[in-house]
Amino acid sequence: MDGVLIDSEQVWDAVRRELVAERGGRWAPDSTRVMMGMSTPEWAAYLVSLGIGMTADEAVDEVLRRLGERYGDAPPLIDGAVGAVRALAAAGLPLAVASSSPRPVIELVLRSAGLLGEFGAFVSSEEAGRGKPAPDVYLEAARRLGVPAAHCVAVEDSTNGVRAAVAAGMRVIVVPNPHFPPSSEAVALAAARLGHIGDLTLETVRTAYAPT
Repeated sequence: MDGVLIDSEQVWDAVRRELVAERGGRWAPDSTRVMMGMSTPEWAAYLVSLGIGMTADEAVDEVLRRLGERYGDAPPLIDGAVGAVRALAAAGLPLAVASSSPRPVIELVLRSAGLLGEFGAFVSSEEAGRGKPAPDVYLEAARRLGVPAAHCVAVEDSTNGVRAAVAAGMRVIVVPNPHFPPSSEAVALAAARLGHIGDLTLETVRTAYAPT
């Protein structure tokens, strides 16, 4: 969801950075990269380790409060994302969201975008076990759809996301995040690369699933 349906990775990053700075913590050079794809318990524990003087639960509450203020009633949807989802749903593909965001945030975004009815399932990594790059959230999303993971195509924007989907046995279409681009090694793992989510069509999914 983050970086694919909504332009939000930099919002998460800014909110966490601000909290660490205000609480006298120590933001590491690789903190942004490390937390991308983490489940909520994982990134909360990581923030605590940076010396913010809060419990993990307090960190979660504060980050989500600030995130909600930034989003308001209109999360920053990426142009073309809603149309791409609706086109794939209309073509009869079973769709799921496999996200590192907490479930209430996923629901907020999908409801705001008018897409709740287009997805057969949505899963937060905090419900599935380990966060990305572990495959847990993708395996659980496939299970809830009733489709073998090996028969799924994932759409991802980040290094940890691509690695998670590949580890689940899925083909991957990567749409590189412009703010935090995936590594060249992760891009090389993908079956297809798109410049924009609006380029995602039934044909690109078929090509990724059965590359020539």
